[in-house]
Amino acid sequence: MSATEDPFIRPDPEQARRARAHEALFRVTERHATGQARLLWEQSRMPMSAHEAIRRVSDLAAGSAAPDPDAPAVDQADLTAALTLVPLARAEFDQMEVGLLTMAKGRGMTWQELAYGLGLNTAQAARQRHDRLQARTET
Repeated sequence: MSATEDPFIRPDPEQARRARAHEALFRVTERHATGQARLLWEQSRMPMSAHEAIRRVSDLAAGSAAPDPDAPAVDQADLTAALTLVPLARAEFDQMEVGLLTMAKGRGMTWQELAYGLGLNTAQAARQRHDRLQARTET
């Protein structure tokens, strides 16, 4: 009997979170993907990205996107799935931001120029943001 089958062993929260995120991506893609995302799902079972899935559920729930004629309505489980994906999407954006900052510094941009691009007031604020993001993405 594995640890996941033994009711007296506490499950690993990180493993459970990853499994929920995986299931959330599959749920939203299966029920609400459209266009290229639908083709990728049907041809190779490739789910939408976390950001795409959150955006799709949000747009459908808000009424700012039209559902496909045969698609089910957004329900509470879809909203829960989208919320489950928020930490994953945030981590992806953090990694992209760190990458952009690293590439910009590598191309000679100053911290003040980076601060301007990020909407921050000082070079120190940009440097601190970079350091916080880098620490967060390394864990």
